[in-house]
Amino acid sequence: MTNKDILIQNNLGEVYSDIYTPEVLSSLSSLAHFNKQIKEAMAERIERRTTRQNEKRRITFLEDTSVIPRTNIKVRDARAGNFNGSLISPDLQRQWIQGTGPAAKPNAKLESSIRNVAYALLSGADGWMFDGEDALGQIAAMSLDNQRNLKLAIHKDPVFMKVAEQVSDEMNRWAIGFLGHPIIDDWKEQLNFTTKIFRARGLHLDDRHICDADGLALAASIVDLVLYVVNNYKALQNSGSSIVLYLPKIQTAGEAALWNEMITALEQKIGISVGSIKVYVLVEQLEATFQLMEIRAALGKHFVGYNTGRWDYINSVADAMSWDKDFINPNIEAIVMTYGYMRNYEDRVRRAVNTPDINGNFALWQGGMEPNIPVGSEEGVSTSMKKAVAGAEREQTSGASGKWVAHWKMVHIVRPVWEKVGKANQLGRNFPPLTYSQSDADGLVLIEPAPTSIRGARNLLSVALQYGNAFGQGMQAAALKPADFFGNDDILYLMEDMATGEIRLSILWEWVHKGAILMENDPETGVKEGDVFSLELFKRLLDEEYQKLLNARDKDVYDSSKTTTLPISREIVATYISDEVKAPWFIDLLNINLNNTNLDLARERIRIYMNHFKEDGTRITENLDFNSLK
Repeated sequence: MTNKDILIQNNLGEVYSDIYTPEVLSSLSSLAHFNKQIKEAMAERIERRTTRQNEKRRITFLEDTSVIPRTNIKVRDARAGNFNGSLISPDLQRQWIQGTGPAAKPNAKLESSIRNVAYALLSGADGWMFDGEDALGQIAAMSLDNQRNLKLAIHKDPVFMKVAEQVSDEMNRWAIGFLGHPIIDDWKEQLNFTTKIFRARGLHLDDRHICDADGLALAASIVDLVLYVVNNYKALQNSGSSIVLYLPKIQTAGEAALWNEMITALEQKIGISVGSIKVYVLVEQLEATFQLMEIRAALGKHFVGYNTGRWDYINSVADAMSWDKDFINPNIEAIVMTYGYMRNYEDRVRRAVNTPDINGNFALWQGGMEPNIPVGSEEGVSTSMKKAVAGAEREQTSGASGKWVAHWKMVHIVRPVWEKVGKANQLGRNFPPLTYSQSDADGLVLIEPAPTSIRGARNLLSVALQYGNAFGQGMQAAALKPADFFGNDDILYLMEDMATGEIRLSILWEWVHKGAILMENDPETGVKEGDVFSLELFKRLLDEEYQKLLNARDKDVYDSSKTTTLPISREIVATYISDEVKAPWFIDLLNINLNNTNLDLARERIRIYMNHFKEDGTRITENLDFNSLK
């Protein structure tokens, strides 16, 4: 299917004509010219990364006399709050708990797939971030199923309403058994409680179904922005709801300004006032933490808040410091929000949101993810839930207006932390102003002593292998735990998305290529305290952890995957860790193998990707089943 400036793969334009409406197609064409600009911005990312690695140079703060790219705002003005920000919309004033997850399931019929949306909107969460990015599988046409389900739910289509009624009964039965009382009184009324939010894919990803007029894969950010907003803005506005997006993986204020231009262009195209679309920014990249006020200023009337995630941010710090032989992360379990560079990162975010703009407007801080699921042994669930509540209490005390949960069952377990306090938010809470010293910069890459062990390596490796396998099966959000704990209900499964694979491989790459010193004896491998984590040791652990997955029950590792997507996951993990050149994104290697179960083909695609990247920094990001390799 073709339109003026876009080409849609095969017959998807007809199959999903309810999503690719004439208004959507017109808007996609209108914004298609941004595709080249996004590609240029991503090439600049890689160039900055390569230069820093070659020159062994850390990220620094911007010069305060400079101007934010793509704007006329001086850096010093952004830092002082001399810009026009956004008022916080009424339905965003209280966001104690935001749930996150996709609106669709892989290979599922509509009535089953759309249950994801029903769980979300009946959960009692103040907001739900329906994911189009890290937690949404991309096999087949899942991104379009995601959009379809959201449209049906937001428009209260009869198909969705029937499913929602059924789901409400199921949720109440669980709540009575676990909490001792139902959580839904009037299911129709409950559907109106939760603010709908959508996370678009980042600038670094391409859509799998659309090309521009030049045959280049259209940036996924353009597609997600247009499809969600154009299909739903009228229904949202008619119901008194805000149009809200989460923007991921922004690295610089210039990239934020590019997002701002696209959003403004879409608002003008569909005839709504500039600033109607509100955005949170996930602070997932180290470079962004050096430019927090600049990013706020660049997004201007659209910006409402920041979110402090964990996994993606750790990965970004590891990647930015990959050249530094002295920067080695410890076991992933040690890198909590109070650890070294994480503590300093969170502190800068809360200072940034509590710096007023020129009109006295503050911004929101949404805390991090709670990945636990209350499923397991009584002791395991009790212990994990206490930790979850303690984590929420720490964030609330620190100044967050709310946090995320990865499963609807966690909403009523964590939300009471904010309910007891009773304040809608913590806008404008007094914190020291941001400073931009060398000490501040050093704190953002601060490593503190913590364990580095074989147990930690096994945990990293096992979950990374499982995640790559789940990704290939269409489950970018998956409940996982290390293979050694399969069958142990005292150790709970955690909801993991793309970020968990990214960081686990980043840390393992560090350990191998920087010679991490192991801090504990390990009788099983014969490793002693003080030994170096070598490539040979990694390969041994890879063989052992892979074999555990092959021997696992179907419940933990689908039998059908053991000869299809699991071997491909192993190949990707082995290549990523072994190569002296650190790949910029684990997701790239996974994406080029979506819908592929042929190991030989996967090896060829991985080889071509790494060769291209090492030759000139080119990332292969298009759908290889749509655009053949040249």
